[in-house]
Amino acid sequence: MLNIARLEDLIKSKGWSKTYFAAKFGKNKGWISDMKRGIGLPDNNMICAIADELNTSVEYLTNESDQKEKPLVNGDKELTTYLDMLRTRPEMKMLFDITKDATKADVEKAVEIIEAYLKK
Repeated sequence: MLNIARLEDLIKSKGWSKTYFAAKFGKNKGWISDMKRGIGLPDNNMICAIADELNTSVEYLTNESDQKEKPLVNGDKELTTYLDMLRTRPEMKMLFDITKDATKADVEKAVEIIEAYLKK
C-alpha cells in the first residue's frame, strides 16, 4: 500500500506542487487528495513510475524500507545511471527493445555501425 505521507514529503522535497506532480502522470490536481480517501490508488506499475520520477524505491513508498534514496544496482553508480537512462529515455528504450534478443555478434556489429555513423 502506498504511503501517501511519504509521497507528499518527496514531492515537497523536489519543490513541486501536488498539482504539478499529478499532471506529470496525466492526473487531475486532486489526485493525491483522492488517494488519501482511497480513490484512484495507483497500481504496481504506476507506483514503479512514481518511484522512478521521485528517484526513490517502491519499497520506500510502500513502507517496506526506510531507505529514501534509490539503491544502487549491484552497488555500482555508473550501472544505476545507465539503467535509469534505459528506463527513461524513449530512444534508449527503443534501442534496448530492438536488441534485447540479439547475440553478442549482433551487438558488436550494431556498435560498429553506430561508431561509423558517429565518425562521419
